[in-house]
Amino acid sequence: MNDSGAVLSWLVIRQDDNGNQYRVGKYATQAEAQRIADSLDERGHKQLYWVERIGAPAQQ
Repeated sequence: MNDSGAVLSWLVIRQDDNGNQYRVGKYATQAEAQRIADSLDERGHKQLYWVERIGAPAQQ
C-alpha cells in the first residue's frame, strides 16, 4: 500500500537491448499499467515493456 491506501499490484517492466530488466513503476490496475507500457512502447525505442502482477512468476 502507499499513503493513499491504494494497493499497487501491477508492475511495468522494461527490458533493454542487453537483456537487463528494470521495474518502471507500480500501478493499482492492470489497465493502468498496460496504458503506461503501451505509451512507452510507442516511443519507438528497442526496449521491450510488459505488465506483471506482483507475486506472479517472472516472465522467462
